[in-house]
Amino acid sequence: MAGFLTGILKRIFLLIKIGKADYVFIHREIMPVGPPVFEWIIAKIFRKKIIYDFDDAIWLPNTSAENRIVSIIKWHSKTQSICKWSYRVSCGNNYLAGFAKQFNRHVVFNPTTIDTEGHHNPACYSKHASGKITVGWTGSHSTLKYIDVVIPVLKQLETKYGAIFQFIVIANKKPELPLNNLVFIPWKEQTEIEDLSKIDIGIMPLTDDIWAQGKCGFKALQYMALQIPAVVSPVGVNIEIIESGINGFLCSSEEEWFNAIDKLLQDETLRHRIGAAGRKKVIEHYSVLSNSSTFLSLFS
Repeated sequence: MAGFLTGILKRIFLLIKIGKADYVFIHREIMPVGPPVFEWIIAKIFRKKIIYDFDDAIWLPNTSAENRIVSIIKWHSKTQSICKWSYRVSCGNNYLAGFAKQFNRHVVFNPTTIDTEGHHNPACYSKHASGKITVGWTGSHSTLKYIDVVIPVLKQLETKYGAIFQFIVIANKKPELPLNNLVFIPWKEQTEIEDLSKIDIGIMPLTDDIWAQGKCGFKALQYMALQIPAVVSPVGVNIEIIESGINGFLCSSEEEWFNAIDKLLQDETLRHRIGAAGRKKVIEHYSVLSNSSTFLSLFS
């Protein structure tokens, strides 16, 4: 409760500064719960141009055991109201843009953008030499559930490769998974890229539902930017990012997941080829340099 009240006070303080602003950039929402009071004040009282950006289907209830209580007061309908009040709406994929266009004519498709030079740059980090072959996943506690999709596959890989195989999870909460060779690394901003560099193959399993359709492929793009071959579910924007067998792999069934990961684990040359092609795709289509003009167009 103290943190919530502190957040309100910080936002009230920001309102005092808004008078000098030409634009107000809002990502997702100003407050995590309740109606869009601050957004309304900015648009209707201060009459500022709002650039509204979102990269998930945040208008949909996405209730889990962790957020069931909060979901009741999330006020999911605020998304459409903020879209209506905005000068421009920035969306991370076409599915999200389709929703926004119902309420605002000025919608810009602005894909997830990666800093491939200063941050996600494999040249700045040495590859690990643990002697193990490593599959990895990164994400928040709310998306740990997606790992369940590939648990049978990971068990098969443990059986086949034994002690030389490990599965790394980088997250803000340790998962409870029925795996013997699980390695948990707490997510830290300072070591994020170094920790990701410990992975030989990055995975992004998803269930094919309306919430997952709104995801913008950030996990896959992180792996690819670091030249880590990505194996992902063919859901939403993933099918636009990945050309299966060229710069990553799209997998639907357990057999496809096992075959793709197994092939990559056995063939280091293939890992390098797929990884290099993945980074090339990110640089050309999802990097800061390639998307600068799109971002700047939000303010024109």
